[in-house]
Amino acid sequence: MNTDRKFGISRVTGLLSDNFGLSWGLSLTIVCFTSLVTCLAIYWFIHSAPPRTLILTSGPPGSSFERNAEKYRLILARNGVNLKILPSLGSLENLQRLADPGSRVDIGFVQGGISDGTNCLKLVSLGNIAYEPLLVFYRGTNSIRFLFELEGKRLAVGATGSGTHLLALSLLQTNGITDGGNTRLLGLDAATAAQGLLAGTVDAVFLMGDSASSQTMRTLLHTPGIHLLGFEQADAYSRRFNYLNKLRLPEGAIDFGKNLPPQDIWLVGPTVELVARPDLNAAVSDLLLEAAHEVHGNASLLQNQDEFPNAIQQEYPISPDASRYYKSGKKFLYREFPFWIASLLNRLLVAFVPMMLVLIPGLRLIPAAYKWRIRLRIHRFYRMLLVLERELATEVTTVKRSEVHRRLDEIEKTVKRMKVPASFADQFYGLRGHLDFVRGKLEKLQSGEPL
Repeated sequence: MNTDRKFGISRVTGLLSDNFGLSWGLSLTIVCFTSLVTCLAIYWFIHSAPPRTLILTSGPPGSSFERNAEKYRLILARNGVNLKILPSLGSLENLQRLADPGSRVDIGFVQGGISDGTNCLKLVSLGNIAYEPLLVFYRGTNSIRFLFELEGKRLAVGATGSGTHLLALSLLQTNGITDGGNTRLLGLDAATAAQGLLAGTVDAVFLMGDSASSQTMRTLLHTPGIHLLGFEQADAYSRRFNYLNKLRLPEGAIDFGKNLPPQDIWLVGPTVELVARPDLNAAVSDLLLEAAHEVHGNASLLQNQDEFPNAIQQEYPISPDASRYYKSGKKFLYREFPFWIASLLNRLLVAFVPMMLVLIPGLRLIPAAYKWRIRLRIHRFYRMLLVLERELATEVTTVKRSEVHRRLDEIEKTVKRMKVPASFADQFYGLRGHLDFVRGKLEKLQSGEPL
């Protein structure tokens, strides 16, 4: 194998040397450079192929995160990409998985407000995909208007590892409520907390879509004696916590027949971002954003048509691929061809067309430069011969003839050492023939024969 490779390289360098007059070292350099560029293009072509499988970290079973992840899986499957869904406790665990270099997770749903500012340096956002309202349910006959009225009660603040837990603790601390004394903060999962509220062992629960199922929320909304707290201070909360949005739940939006809720209710909640690792494939990024439009683009109780996804930067920088998608949409090839065919064509264009644009002119320029150099050398010898021949046309002394003879010998020695490509063989042998012609005239002068 090594012998064949050596023979092949020698053969190519020999062809370059014979046909273009290049030295063996330069010929070898050209062959190695061309091979290196070709190998790099092939490597990039293979390495940049979109992955066949993605891993998404979602949320607890039954949560909005889990339901949306399943919708993404079906959409990506239409394009030949398999989406594996990893259940989690919620946004915090999703963020930890994404920030962990040892984790194989590619993307995940992350609610705003849970980053500590350090782990977001390694991650990028594909955009905001939804509002995530905080729903606070309480039981009792007395109406509660403010969070500070929950002091001294048993509060289920969400399981540790969920975005609900972090947001609930932040809001309660802002109202001066901490665990201790008559107030008990219970780290219960959504299902257990709802059961406790219904059974009377819990006084209030904090629920969000990243950790609670829609069925749990629906049950609490329709249960007599269970009330949904309205955030009358929603404007103040959204100013204190810049990741929170003021949201309006319209009167009757839950159930028109029972007029639930009986009046407009103001809620607060962060947005949810689709967060990814920075090395996410560009074509897959487009595919995910296309799925996000399909899943989150419709109007709902808390959002308008086509409000999501959007590229308003929150805690994570918008990826360059996502930014390009929001500005100009999918690339031309991905609009006109199926995903995998478009990917193949795009990689061929990116990997090999620039290579050809660089190599072909370069490989043509080098032989042309060497041919120009050889032509100049041949013309230089012709200029010398013309000078010598003009000198022979005048009256030439014996000393002068000896000098012409010496210069003619030097020219001939130099010409014989020249290496020229085969394409210049006619000019090379023509030059040697003209050398003999001038030498013949010199010999006639020396013998006294007429020129």
